[in-house]
Amino acid sequence: MSAEMTRPAGEAGIDEDAEHLASLGYSYDQQFKREMTFWGNVSLGFTYLSPVVGIYSLFAASLGIAGPPMFWSLIIVGGGQLLVATVFGEVVSNYPVAGGVYPWSRRLWGRKWGWMNGWVYLCALLATIASVAYGAGPFLSSLLGMESSVNSVILAALGVILLATILNLGGTKVLNKVAMLGLLAELGGALVVGFWLIVTARHHDLSVLFQSFGAGEGSNYFIAFAAAGLIGIYQYYGFEACGDVAEEVPSPGRTIPKAMRMTIYIGGFAAMFVCLSLILAVPDFGAVISGTDADPVGNVLLAAFGPVGMKVVLAVVLISFVSCVLSLQAASSRLAYSMARDGILPASKLLSKFSESRHVPPYALLLAGLVPALIVIGSKVSEDALVTIISFAAMGMYMGFQMVVLASLRARLKGWRPRGAFQLGAWGIPVNVAALAWGVLGMVNMAWPRTPEAGWFSNYIVLISAVGVVVLGLVYMAWKKPYLKGDAPAGDAIPSGPRHSFSD
Repeated sequence: MSAEMTRPAGEAGIDEDAEHLASLGYSYDQQFKREMTFWGNVSLGFTYLSPVVGIYSLFAASLGIAGPPMFWSLIIVGGGQLLVATVFGEVVSNYPVAGGVYPWSRRLWGRKWGWMNGWVYLCALLATIASVAYGAGPFLSSLLGMESSVNSVILAALGVILLATILNLGGTKVLNKVAMLGLLAELGGALVVGFWLIVTARHHDLSVLFQSFGAGEGSNYFIAFAAAGLIGIYQYYGFEACGDVAEEVPSPGRTIPKAMRMTIYIGGFAAMFVCLSLILAVPDFGAVISGTDADPVGNVLLAAFGPVGMKVVLAVVLISFVSCVLSLQAASSRLAYSMARDGILPASKLLSKFSESRHVPPYALLLAGLVPALIVIGSKVSEDALVTIISFAAMGMYMGFQMVVLASLRARLKGWRPRGAFQLGAWGIPVNVAALAWGVLGMVNMAWPRTPEAGWFSNYIVLISAVGVVVLGLVYMAWKKPYLKGDAPAGDAIPSGPRHSFSD
């Protein structure tokens, strides 16, 4: 598909966004509706990042490993991910195409790299949907006054996935509205809960942020801090979802880079505020570090709000989980559709079908509901399998990010000059190098073995799951050669190569 096949620029009835998309080699006859506002785009990224989900899920483990100083990891990781978001902003401004990392890598490097990037990231998204939905189970059980069991958690997770799928099938307008509702509920809830804890349940002052209270004793404290820092690493992704829906946003070259950065700013502030309020409200750090207090979040909320108030807080938390799954599904369905539209996925004909009435890819959305549901149901048979799959989720996200960052740096060094509305100019290569260095450090931290007494498999489960996904992708590439299918542009960012090169 080439730009020459499209209608000439300026023809009546053709808007600027459609012209830009056509110049990138995609049909003028747009299927997506550009009905997502700037704040809807920010809300999509925010609810995907979901500070409440991230902090509430990992607070106990992080505090137990490194004590209150684990808070600083949120600032460190936020800065690193802001570098990545800045690189992404320049790339999406140049290539505002649905699907995010896949079309970006395809244009920056080539067919093979683009396919593998899309494969790794799609697997990570589907695993993340399952992990977030599964994580909602205990909160729903508490809200309903039920005992948290494997069956109740599975049923709750399936209910969350089903609700998110139904809402996503409603179209971009519904997604825009629900994402904004999720942002308002989650951000408002985080602020109200945080202020209430600080005003009525605070047991410490800010000096505790510089005290370990015995955490990490017997080893280098930096090692403990790095392990606890996973709360930050798991927190700051979601901004890339703003670019996954690039064909549903007016003026995406200007809007999306700003929305990506805004997601980091607002999400980071909310995450730090929630984390800080919880830290200051924990009465006994020693009990958390020793494992005596296994649920500091639940105990703090119960003490501060009472049984009835805690139910209200749990309801807001559940809204956060649902909106997070909703945004994850939207991102994964657009990625699957983008790859299927180019004919490079199994069942591409089905996954590339589009609902003309709702302007969404229904079968790609069903894929984003069915696969996570099967993963969740599989935990009934093997919880170890669930752990293995979910362990890949965050690592796969970072791998997907860094494949784009590396492709961008390679393209720059080979002469690529971004032409989008958002440009880094002379800062392009320094920011790109810093973002790549940061991402590699983050992945090393995730894969680092920390419990030698638990056996080699438990220590290397993140690395094993990541290698497994990559190997499966390589085997499929060698067998079916999916990257050769379709005629979408590839490798054309580098001026020295052929314009629509099919090489890698």
